This record gives sequence, structure tokens and C-alpha cells, in this order.
Amino acid sequence: MIEPLHVTKRRDALRLLLFLLYAPALALSVGARPAAAQDESAPIRWKSVEMAQVRLDDKAPLKWNVYQPDKKGKGDKKRNADLVLVLLGHRYLMLDTRARLVYLVPLPELHADGRDFLSGDLARADKVIPSTDWSDHDVGPAQLYRLTLADYGHVMEVSLPHMPDLRPFY
Repeated sequence: MIEPLHVTKRRDALRLLLFLLYAPALALSVGARPAAAQDESAPIRWKSVEMAQVRLDDKAPLKWNVYQPDKKGKGDKKRNADLVLVLLGHRYLMLDTRARLVYLVPLPELHADGRDFLSGDLARADKVIPSTDWSDHDVGPAQLYRLTLADYGHVMEVSLPHMPDLRPFY
């Protein structure tokens, strides 16, 4: 006996819906872990950025430094590419430029290793500092990030140099 076409389409749609509902649960029960969960335990090595600049209300702070994750590490480079660690006075702030969030970094979570720092994942929801008016611009030899820190009430600018493109010389 041949089924009517509308019954077959309804059955196929129901099968697709059940597959979409249960596929993530099956993948997790088999032992597959999401990509973000695999690299959370990997330490991040923060390297100082030589030509970076920090300005607070168009003035350079008395004590500042800028760090970015080391590109030579074994961690997920795409996940870490948008992170910037900023020393501003006596506190460290981590900027997530993709999510446009600022995190307060407790000093015990940073471990000095020569001129570099080692840390775990510093992005914790309880350490978010409110920030507004995010903008980022390519200003020639650098990428300029500008935001307003709500706890300071001041505009912070972080300028990160671009790596020069040396491909034509090879």
C-alpha cells in the first residue's frame, strides 16, 4: 500500500526534528567535548607588546603595560587572538575585543615567568567591569581600541601595532 505524500513528508520532518534535538546530547555522551572546553585547561603565556600604547583620557598613565597571548603556544590561537592584558596603575584588566568585555584580573591568577606571565582562563563572569562606547579602528600601523570604563568613568585607548607584512621580500 502506498502512503499519501503528506504523511511521508510529515514523518520525515518528525525524524529530522528528533535528530536535531538529540544529536548534541548523543555527541556529548559519546565522549566528544566542545572545542572551547578542550583548551580551557591550557595555560596562556602573556608576552609584553613592545610598541603598544595606553592612554587614559588622552594622557599616558604613570604605570602601564600591554600583553598579548604568545602565538607560539599550543593553545587555541583563534580563541586567544582577541585577548589583551593591560596593566593600568596597580591593577590588571583583560580586554576581550571580540566580545567587547573587560575583566578585572586578580593578581594571584597571574604567575610571573621572567618578563612574561602565565595564567589560566581569566574570563569569569563575576569579574566583568562594565564598559561602554567600544570602537576599534585600523589606524595605519596599529589597531586602536577605544572604550569607556564605567568604574573609572574615563576613556581608555589601547593601540596595538600590526605585524609588518614581509611576504614580498621572500
